[in-house]
Amino acid sequence: MKTDVESRAYTLDPVTFEVLKNAFVTIVDQMAEQILRTCYSFVIYARDFSSALCDREGNTIMQGSQDIAVHVGTLHFTCKAVIEAFGDDIHLGDVFAVNDPYVGGTHFNDVRIVRPIFYEGEIIAYSQSNGHWADVGGSVPGSFDVNAKEHFQEGIRIPPVRLWDRGVYRGDVVRLIVSNTRVPADAEGDQHAQASATRVAEQEILRLVDKYGIDTILTAFDEVQDYVERLTRQRVAEMPDGTWETEDYIDYDPSKGEGLIPVKVKMTIVGDQLSYDLTGSHPAIGSFINAGFGSAFSGVIAGTKTFFPDVPLNSGFYRAVEVDLGPEGSVVNAPWPIAVTGFCAGPYEKIMNSIFELWSQLQPERALACSFNLEYLLVGGRDTRYESRPIFMWYDWMVGGWGGRNGKDGSNATAPIFGVGLAVQPLEAQERLCPVLTTGHEIRTDSGGPGRFRGGCGVEKGAILREADATVMSYMCDRARSITWGIEGGLPSIPHGVWLTRDGERSFLGAVFSNVECGAGDEFTRPSAGGGGFGDPLERDPAAVREDVADGYVSIERARKDYGVAVREVDAELAEYEVDEEATAAERELIRAARLGWLDEDPAMVAERYRSGDVDQLDVIRRHGVILDWGTGELLPRTTEQFRAMLRRRSAAHW
Repeated sequence: MKTDVESRAYTLDPVTFEVLKNAFVTIVDQMAEQILRTCYSFVIYARDFSSALCDREGNTIMQGSQDIAVHVGTLHFTCKAVIEAFGDDIHLGDVFAVNDPYVGGTHFNDVRIVRPIFYEGEIIAYSQSNGHWADVGGSVPGSFDVNAKEHFQEGIRIPPVRLWDRGVYRGDVVRLIVSNTRVPADAEGDQHAQASATRVAEQEILRLVDKYGIDTILTAFDEVQDYVERLTRQRVAEMPDGTWETEDYIDYDPSKGEGLIPVKVKMTIVGDQLSYDLTGSHPAIGSFINAGFGSAFSGVIAGTKTFFPDVPLNSGFYRAVEVDLGPEGSVVNAPWPIAVTGFCAGPYEKIMNSIFELWSQLQPERALACSFNLEYLLVGGRDTRYESRPIFMWYDWMVGGWGGRNGKDGSNATAPIFGVGLAVQPLEAQERLCPVLTTGHEIRTDSGGPGRFRGGCGVEKGAILREADATVMSYMCDRARSITWGIEGGLPSIPHGVWLTRDGERSFLGAVFSNVECGAGDEFTRPSAGGGGFGDPLERDPAAVREDVADGYVSIERARKDYGVAVREVDAELAEYEVDEEATAAERELIRAARLGWLDEDPAMVAERYRSGDVDQLDVIRRHGVILDWGTGELLPRTTEQFRAMLRRRSAAHW
């Protein structure tokens, strides 16, 4: 029986409530504008930051309209951590810092600056600014050490500390923090930019207090949260009661060899209560691709919020969603000192994509297949263009393809679901700041997962290292093996991974590595995957496939192999192509008769055919469901078994 969620007493009149609700969003967006205009690091300038306004108990009153998803659901944890750490010892003019993922943060690079807001001697709220510092120390430039098993290799851990004491700047504390980073001036500059953003929020809140009165503002803080909870519960109550579950995978545990690492998600609706249970997810792995409780909770919230796009986000939303991460020690609930910096490439987006799949069953009109995996490439060393040989960090991420949707192809070249607000970094600025020259950046043909509605296409980016010395490369990604999948019969995308060319020799470094030495003249390329396909690709309109070929999204060869569409080139320069309808009908009939058998072929024989050149990588993945070490062509038997089972469930079962 559904719970009555209609009754709710509000004390503010509707106009005042609506004005203040929107004013709180605007205040947080003003904080973002302040950071963009005053930050020091290129990473934060590319919008890897977020802001929040919290009430005096640390609950989120409002997030900004463009905050990246990964920070959603964690800023209230760090605000509460500051309150718990300092209790009554919080004063006007104080400003605090915290980056500790074990008290609800994300990873050590995300440094939060928290300011209490006072009115007539009493705390009425907190403003908080979170920015991703490009480096916080640790064993590799950028602080992303794939081989880290404990946090001691990942950089400085900042518990709640005071940076301003009653308005007095504690330079000694700041120097202690930033001296543990590779570029102290940038770190301190970003810290000041974030602190100034929290000051903007303080000024605006006090302006509203002067205009509306303290009682009205405090009431609005409560009622905007109550409003979001009520609205969320109403939406949940419209859904059928039941339990749904699925799982996604991390590529492998490098300390134990091959085999996909499951992240399990169970969703239950009873009345107006929405619950998630991640119990049964794999134990924490011997790498930094684990999630603390804050980031795993954030993945649940961000995944769910995608299907509630018009609902504002604050702690009212969190009250309507129960989350059980299961016992400590799992890949989604890693306690201190387990390494967690790579959570965003590991469990985080796996949780989000799993939730997309579950909600796609409840809201098929909004169904969405798996999207490409967040990836970061970090190249750091000494910039020999300058006599002082300063440390540089080329900190790069790419856009990619989102999953195909019910009735529409996936988005091409879009920011990751990790943070849709992330900007594409301008290549010219990267080249000015770092001795790395971009050699190419373009849509990757055939990267979109085939389907009735195609997954969005990813891109490929190449670069060459120039005037540099003592340089190393690290890459944080995933899905070289747990390849971006389709749903309702759709097919997978392509594997992630970096290829390095040195002295004419090309080698595959994989999708997760750290501290690889590189030098001037080395070239590296990498694709971002596209999204998975939605629906049976043999049901795609041949005219749409022809247009994909004309646009360069699909090759003529894969049009035939993946979609069964025979496309002829008429004039490539004019992008004129035509479909051979008779050949298409015959090809589709052949594929329908053979494709279930392809999934049963001996994986070892498929691997041998790949090594001999009889089949290509996409044949191996999309037709045979076989996963190899893409550098050597070696079969990964356990991974293949798991990937095939997934492909049969999400794809073949719908053919």
